[in-house]
Amino acid sequence: MNDGPDIADIAPGAGKLVANVMHFARTLRAAGLAVGPGKVIDAVRAVEAAGIQSRGDFYWALHAVFVNRRDQRELFDQAFHIFWRNPRILERMLSLQLPTFEAPGDDPEHWRRVSRRVAEAMRRPRGDSDAHGAEIERDAAMTYANHEVLRKRDFEDMSADELSAAKALIRRMRLPIVAVPTRRFDADPQGPRIDMRATLRGALRSGADIIPLRLRRPRLRHPPLVVLCDISGSMSRYSRLILQFMHVITNDRDRVHSFVFGTRLTNITRHLRHKDIDVAMARLGDAVEDWDGGTRIGQCLKAFNQHWSRRVLAQGALVLFISDGLDRDAGAGLEHEMERLHKSCRRLIWLNPLLRYEGFEPKSMGIKAILPHVDDFRPVHNLESLSDLADALGRLGVRKQEGATQWRQAS
Repeated sequence: MNDGPDIADIAPGAGKLVANVMHFARTLRAAGLAVGPGKVIDAVRAVEAAGIQSRGDFYWALHAVFVNRRDQRELFDQAFHIFWRNPRILERMLSLQLPTFEAPGDDPEHWRRVSRRVAEAMRRPRGDSDAHGAEIERDAAMTYANHEVLRKRDFEDMSADELSAAKALIRRMRLPIVAVPTRRFDADPQGPRIDMRATLRGALRSGADIIPLRLRRPRLRHPPLVVLCDISGSMSRYSRLILQFMHVITNDRDRVHSFVFGTRLTNITRHLRHKDIDVAMARLGDAVEDWDGGTRIGQCLKAFNQHWSRRVLAQGALVLFISDGLDRDAGAGLEHEMERLHKSCRRLIWLNPLLRYEGFEPKSMGIKAILPHVDDFRPVHNLESLSDLADALGRLGVRKQEGATQWRQAS
């Protein structure tokens, strides 16, 4: 990164700089980053250690504190260059109000390219008190999409407030997976089968001439649920909310196993079991090393089939495969591994965000290799698509649904 203007020209005075770092942290939190008071203190100490003579040193000092994952880099970069670009930002921040940047000469096209969440966070009005305790009144009127519009809005197009509302709705979601019969039985007076052992034991105890029949029925249990989620760069816009969804279903039922993959496979089940979503996401950031990288679906599925399939696919497991199907290896070995995965589970559902486009066609080698071995092919790009999963999980006994068949015929 090339050094820009001297940061000392932007923030002369150490006392004022601390206040501006605090407000910059508020902006990042409004844009969706997990920033707390501890990080603000660490950021001030980092700036003191790095100095403010170089804009580059100042940038990377804050970056080292506030950015924990690769998907946060773009938001931080845009917020930094907008927030610290105005030489009069200190005067504006003295009134504890976020600055406005629509100065004469600003390029309108530039603002259209800025992330919607960053732009909204920059313009977010905040009420506060002045030095005399007088309340500063500001217009806090904001527009929110209603519930129905929010359900249909693409995750990629959501603002910061809409993302917060979407996360709240996701936390209330439940997957009503249909219970399936197991090989074990439970005693039932109205059961369809005779329990010969229980019947003979009862006859020996009573010694009666008439032997009362003991009946039984198959024991019902929810099948195991296995989630394989793509976290490569092409899926970065959706992986955050999908991980929120995975956290909900992991804590909602037993026997849920979650994996993420990009260039390697990582088992994240243990991390998602933590009740606090923020703690769970922080642990994921430390455990997963291939965020927003390339995708080697075939190699990752091979690792799953070799090391995990026998452990987690027992008793007719249901598999949710979440990926756009774009493979760096052009589908090498993918068809064989998908076939093996399909034969090892009760039902394989593929959730693909690319399916939201009306002109979608299965042209890539990865998609063509996956399609013949899935039972259902569904989009996953908004809240409505996640809710529709309930319908798919209610038909566990049926394979080769039309949703996948029509795409296999098109390919």
